[in-house]
Amino acid sequence: MPKPNIFITYVADAPAAAEFYGDLFDMKPVFETPAYIAFDLGGGISLSLWSRSGVDLASNPVRTSELCVAEPGGAGAIDALHDAWKAKGVVIVDPPRDEVFGRTFVAADPDGNLIRVAPVD
Repeated sequence: MPKPNIFITYVADAPAAAEFYGDLFDMKPVFETPAYIAFDLGGGISLSLWSRSGVDLASNPVRTSELCVAEPGGAGAIDALHDAWKAKGVVIVDPPRDEVFGRTFVAADPDGNLIRVAPVD
C-alpha cells in the first residue's frame, strides 16, 4: 500500500522559503528549480516548497495543517528552541505552553504556514 512521502508547502517565493527552512533546520536542498525546492528529511521522506502560480496565497488563509518537529529533551529543550527561533526573528504565533501531550509552541514561516514544536512521544 502506498504511503505519503512528500510534504508540499505552498509559498510565495520558493528560494526565499528555502532559505528560511534551510536556516531554521540547518539543512540544504536536494532538488532546486526556481519554483520548487525539496529537502531530504531522511527515510525516503521529503519537504518540498512550491511557489505555484495560480495558488491563492491570501494573507489570512485558513490553516488546516502544521509541520511538526518532535523535539527530544523535554520542556527545557522546547523552551530553549523557542528562544533560539525567536532570537532569529521567527514569528511565534502560539508561545510555549503545556498541553496534554507536553510542552509545545507554534511558529510560522514567512507565508504563514505553521510549524509546531512538541515533545517526542
